[in-house]
Amino acid sequence: MIKHFLVFVFFAVHLQVAKAGIVVINGLTHSYKVEKGQIYKGSIEIENTGTAAQDVKIFFQDLSYNAEGNIFYKDPGSLKRSNSSWIKINTNLVSLKGKEKATIRYEISGPAELSESGSFWSAIMVEPVDKINPRENKPGVNISSIVRYAVQIITDHDSENAKPELKFESVKLDSEHGLKTLKIAIANNGNLFCKPRATVEIYDKNGKKTGDFTSMVMGLLPGNSKMFSIDISKIIPGKYSAVILATDEDENAFALNVDLEVKDD
Repeated sequence: MIKHFLVFVFFAVHLQVAKAGIVVINGLTHSYKVEKGQIYKGSIEIENTGTAAQDVKIFFQDLSYNAEGNIFYKDPGSLKRSNSSWIKINTNLVSLKGKEKATIRYEISGPAELSESGSFWSAIMVEPVDKINPRENKPGVNISSIVRYAVQIITDHDSENAKPELKFESVKLDSEHGLKTLKIAIANNGNLFCKPRATVEIYDKNGKKTGDFTSMVMGLLPGNSKMFSIDISKIIPGKYSAVILATDEDENAFALNVDLEVKDD
């Protein structure tokens, strides 16, 4: 009996592992400011980088994630802040020849009865249709790799009366292979999508600053959390005090004071 396993890769992927050859070429996050009763149009550009023809299915999912690295996909409309019912797409299936590009168009309708402020979101999934060819009379396992993209459609309504509220969930120092990485779990307990970064300022026992380091910027949806990693390998072993800052793109800052012990490997 032949068993087939499908391996899914979400969000950021390396193009060279996309055996199906399908890539999204105009970004995985599309953001809009919307008003009640108004219509907004957008598109998702895809390309078949391979030489073989490929079918691609298009569908909706709600999504959420946490700082442990888990991503949860649910039926559209499952989450309180889902906007999947606001969005219409022009097709559910695209057939691409080798090296061909295609445009998936969508339309967002701001609900006339919308009263709540903040961010609403869902994902348009772009997934190659895997064609499995069973090996007749040959028992074993057939492993197929499918790269599935989640294109987030984020809509902000009445954003002037909404705001992110960043909260530190945990801070830990990992040491591995000669690298010392500060891992900071940050949640967005507000009602507005934001793009924060984490910064740590480190001071020795005499209060002298020994360094400051910054993470990469990442988008953070309301009610979700992510892990922000900061390389502090340049700090020599010792005991320190540190100020950790979470700052969004509007320079709203949230601070946390911690004691930090850097150990020698």
